[in-house]
Amino acid sequence: MMQYLFLLLVLIMLGSAVSIIFIKDLLSAVIVVTVVSLVASILFLFIAAPDVAITEASIGAALTTVIFVIAISRTRKKIDKQD
Repeated sequence: MMQYLFLLLVLIMLGSAVSIIFIKDLLSAVIVVTVVSLVASILFLFIAAPDVAITEASIGAALTTVIFVIAISRTRKKIDKQD
């Protein structure tokens, strides 16, 4: 049963990673990157690496997402002011 769950998570992660290439909206791409990071942290828990899982969840999912969203919002504000 655990092998099927592991395989399902790997397929979700691969599908999400491939879908990032085709997403045109930046915020949607950031959300998918967050999903990839969260699934990666769950996979790290499956392979008995809780320290790596916590690091991936906190930095990969949380901090990176916040930085990307702030950068996108500030960039859009500057573009709107120029137009």
